[in-house]
Amino acid sequence: MAFPLINTLFNLGLGALLGVAGGLLGIGGGLIAIPVLGYLYGMDQHLAQGTALVMIAPNVLLGFWRYHQRNRIDLRSVASIAVFAMITTYIAARLAAGIDAGRLRIAFALFLIGLGIYFGRGHKGTGEATDAVAKPMPRAALPVLGMFSGAMSGIFTVGGGLIVVPALVSLFGVKQTRAQGMGLALAAPGALIALVAYAQEGHVGWSVGLPMALGGILSVSWGVKLAHQFPPARLRMLFSAVLLGTAAMMLIASR
Repeated sequence: MAFPLINTLFNLGLGALLGVAGGLLGIGGGLIAIPVLGYLYGMDQHLAQGTALVMIAPNVLLGFWRYHQRNRIDLRSVASIAVFAMITTYIAARLAAGIDAGRLRIAFALFLIGLGIYFGRGHKGTGEATDAVAKPMPRAALPVLGMFSGAMSGIFTVGGGLIVVPALVSLFGVKQTRAQGMGLALAAPGALIALVAYAQEGHVGWSVGLPMALGGILSVSWGVKLAHQFPPARLRMLFSAVLLGTAAMMLIASR
């Protein structure tokens, strides 16, 4: 009896740590959870992604609410993107379940490297935008952004939010913390849909995912609070460093 209890407490603590990181970076903790689950439990990419979704789904909902309390998030734009994202997420998640786990891990790592380099380069005004200088988001761009982020979310389980945040910051001048809040809002429906798809394929470790989810719920608000205490440029660089570090972990694990 002691070992199951110890395992549950360990997963609870792990979820709490990932919840802080997810709230700080606006990613729900899933980005870091996937390679950690693979390393600690020997899960293949499919099982790690599906198990991480158990934690991601409630974390992104709570994280979004905390960001929304501190920022004026354009909910109409979020809703427009989310509708199109939901359409592609389920299809992409079902297709991803049939991809070789090793290839999926390498593809995810390369995706993170490209995104980390792009975002780490910095752009004039990146992360420094205010409501006065932020560019309006063209309505025609919202479906494209939604479908692309939904496809990435379905394939990689956390890809949608990672696409949205850099796009909002670099293309539309949205400040980093507001973009992270919008990214979490968009990740919420995609995470729920992807979780259903992965569960249907049997790629979810509930005994690990549920304690992690509880730990994340208890700590994600603290991560959001920390995010608003970081200078925007430093938060952007931290975001980029986590992307590249996670990619390196995944490539090492795939050897």
